[in-house]
Amino acid sequence: MNGTKIDFKNILAWTPAVILLVLVLTLWSMVFSGDLSGEFAWYTLQLLIPLLGIIYLIVVGIKIIRKRSFTRRLTIILLLSLLAILPAMSMIVPIAYPYSLGKAQPVATVRLPANEPLLVIWGGDTYDKNYHVVSPDQRWAYDFVVEPALSGSTALEDYGCYGIPVVAPIDGEITLVHDGEPDEVPGTASNNVEHPRGNFVVIKMATNTYLLIAHMIPGSIEVSEGEMVKEGQVIGACGNSGNTSEPHIHIHQQRIDPGEWPNGFGEGLPLYFRDHDGPAMPEGGFKIVDETPQPLGPIVQHQEQ
Repeated sequence: MNGTKIDFKNILAWTPAVILLVLVLTLWSMVFSGDLSGEFAWYTLQLLIPLLGIIYLIVVGIKIIRKRSFTRRLTIILLLSLLAILPAMSMIVPIAYPYSLGKAQPVATVRLPANEPLLVIWGGDTYDKNYHVVSPDQRWAYDFVVEPALSGSTALEDYGCYGIPVVAPIDGEITLVHDGEPDEVPGTASNNVEHPRGNFVVIKMATNTYLLIAHMIPGSIEVSEGEMVKEGQVIGACGNSGNTSEPHIHIHQQRIDPGEWPNGFGEGLPLYFRDHDGPAMPEGGFKIVDETPQPLGPIVQHQEQ
């Protein structure tokens, strides 16, 4: 009885294609979990997998040139290599982190972070209304300004948001305070990549998730780590510290303590607002009119109950 001969050479030749396919499928399945493993998978898909795809593409290209012909195996590896490179396009064409609004839990509902009328610059679930959606930890973040705004002035005092009191949007424990970052010159693109949040405060809520409020004036923060704060309590003043082009209030909810992981990680979660005169999840965005950006978001203001 003749045994079946195993073609190890052929198996070895197909191994690169199988490894690449399994990696891509595994990482994509992890991404949709939305948790920390999903965030690592998301960044791996965008950075390491395209690099692997480029290496495969070069190797296959050399083999095709040397053999001067396409084999079925080389064609399949070539197609898989191109597929692996595609996620890198997110660096050119922004893609929202694929965590569903309907599946992300727990949500948090809080009051607005200031008493003044706030113009929603960025907010919502889609990239056109909220550029934060590309970052896993800031998936449902908001940016608020106070008019006058968007003037392009280099003077901080020309912006209505500068110096207004920032208040705790909910009761909770202050788990992290960062201060000492200078206000950036407004009206220009900031490049503060080392401390993009600027001066910020983190509040741990009853949901055991974390609310991060950023870009405050240096020296203005009035709370300390371990302190319990009450909703509406002043915690600081709006500034222009961190990676910001003009004074504004940034706020988002995330599952993981921002003190444990750097910016870009933390599993961002939906954040809604109550006790105000607008939608629970106000949307932002811009349109260009005569080469000037015009905000599309509403102005919302806290209403005392």
